[in-house]
Amino acid sequence: MEQRTFLKILDANLDRAREGLRVVEEWFRFGTGQAAQVAECKALRQQLAHFHTEAMRSARDTPHDPGTALDHPDEQRRTHPLDLLRVNLARIQEALRVIEEYAKLVEPALAEAAKQWRYRVYALESAATGSDLRQKLQKARLYLVTSPHPDLLGIVGAALKAGLPLVQLRDKDAPTRPLLDLALRLRDLTSRYGALFIINDRVDLALAAGADGVHLGQSDLPLAAARALVGPRLLIGQSTHAPEEAERAVVEGADYIGVGPVWATPTKQGRSAVGFEYVRYCRGHIPLPGYAIGGVDETNLLSLLAAGADRVAVVRAIMAAEDPARTTAYFLEKLDSGS
Repeated sequence: MEQRTFLKILDANLDRAREGLRVVEEWFRFGTGQAAQVAECKALRQQLAHFHTEAMRSARDTPHDPGTALDHPDEQRRTHPLDLLRVNLARIQEALRVIEEYAKLVEPALAEAAKQWRYRVYALESAATGSDLRQKLQKARLYLVTSPHPDLLGIVGAALKAGLPLVQLRDKDAPTRPLLDLALRLRDLTSRYGALFIINDRVDLALAAGADGVHLGQSDLPLAAARALVGPRLLIGQSTHAPEEAERAVVEGADYIGVGPVWATPTKQGRSAVGFEYVRYCRGHIPLPGYAIGGVDETNLLSLLAAGADRVAVVRAIMAAEDPARTTAYFLEKLDSGS
């Protein structure tokens, strides 16, 4: 009876992994035309099929399986291809982990194979979701933090078209439902241009919208708690205003930091400007991408670069620009030449 139970578990999870791989394979085949990933998905499916024995199939008892009647409302909801891919990749990884553990009891060779398959699925995940997020972060020198605006999507779209690599949705006062709707539209927009999408403060909205990460202030959810919720893959940024805060962000596992405010700014009322000294400190001592923020615009960008900054985050400089695309192009040109 015990042996039959193990076989049932392996049968169900081999099916689950193969089904998920087929969903991902179809996107590589018809959605992106990534031939190498199509071949990898096919190879993995064939290898799973090799271990899917007749004894496992014979142990199946679908009419008496209580799991077949269980469902979740989120199973019926997919907002964009990235959401669909992430769900199915997670399903594959979970199934392979179950196989790895239970196969140790009946088929050690399958357990070892499942361990290796999981690492290969991680590589597929990076390819399916637009390459590794941290590699994209390393290349991103300009960071737009949005402020509420009637034409927010139009402004962000123009900046993305001009090459903007990184966008944060920030709105402290908006109700949750409208903010989620806006986040989903921004997720779609940034995905079209291959840009990173971050949500300020709200880990729940970042997960619900399929964002690439969340940005936390000093008084927000602790970084370790946020990491436990979003997992190892998503990005977490941390606002910092002093050396000890930057050093703590490194220790706690932030992926990047905000450095500022360099100049006084209405988006950080009551916060004293840190000036160039803190920018220089972070550039010389903090091994994370650091975005100088706070009052940065076209009139002072060159002096900031001369002081040692190599990345900047802006709000009004683009959100209030007469020509957001031209302003974005200017910042990108100066940042690239400065680097």
